[in-house]
Amino acid sequence: MSGPAVRLPDRSNRAAFWPYLLVAPTVLGGLLLLGYPFARNLLISFQEYGLGELIRGDAAFVGLDNYRTVLADPEFWEVVRRTFWWTLVNVVLIMVLGTLVALMMQRLGRRMRILVTTGLVLAWASPVIATTTVFQWLFASRLGVVNWVLVRLGFESFEGYSWLADGPAAFTVLVLLVVWQSVPFAAITLHSALLTVPAELYESARLDGAGARRIFRSVTFPLLRPIFGLVLCLEVIWVFRCFAQIWAVTKGGPGEATTTLPVYAYRVAQSLHRYDLGAAVSTLTVLLLVAVLIAYFRQMLRQEADR
Repeated sequence: MSGPAVRLPDRSNRAAFWPYLLVAPTVLGGLLLLGYPFARNLLISFQEYGLGELIRGDAAFVGLDNYRTVLADPEFWEVVRRTFWWTLVNVVLIMVLGTLVALMMQRLGRRMRILVTTGLVLAWASPVIATTTVFQWLFASRLGVVNWVLVRLGFESFEGYSWLADGPAAFTVLVLLVVWQSVPFAAITLHSALLTVPAELYESARLDGAGARRIFRSVTFPLLRPIFGLVLCLEVIWVFRCFAQIWAVTKGGPGEATTTLPVYAYRVAQSLHRYDLGAAVSTLTVLLLVAVLIAYFRQMLRQEADR
């Protein structure tokens, strides 16, 4: 007489569980590397946490006092406005140039496309500090390549010109640096998306007499709107929290001309040893970024619903 039948786990259930098991290490690593620092920063923002508390280890809770101090400071709001302007200028240039490069790559032959893609990957893979150092050399007041070229072109006023001593000029240098580092990612991603558009749609549009601009507006962009939205969100996040390039080149100067929220938070925490205020600024930075992204997602979803 046979015993009771052994019930094996359903293979479909095991297959459905497998993807979660694969992403579990990444999720746990993200929680460890990002979740704990954010929670610790949030805790400090509600405490009185200066140099003494850092050494002794005890810190008293002060509620929302740090946030009230930061929000009452006119300098903070000036930095907020500058950060939004910084983000707008960079992201617009990155998206426009990235789209143009992607469209250009679509028209190139196989060899030239491989060559351009290799150059983009190398520029994208270059360490941030290495690229920043190269830009410092290029725009050096003496022996800088940019000044040398401008003088040779007849712009004598750039002889020995100090780009980093003038606010708008330093801002421009940083914009060029960040755009240079960001365009490869946008271009490669958008080019990969362009390859998924069926060629028959382009042929039909050309037969109807549509030009390149009309094809992009009526065919390419509507089909790839989610990809454009994703790249835009990633670039907003990357530019908004940009710190290493600004600190390495200008440290937020001259004056406050290139001070954005991440730089402002670092300067408050390290120069004044007010780690509580720096934590409050960092938390507000995250909240502002989240608010911008939520507003964008709502607008994007509203447009998708109207289509």
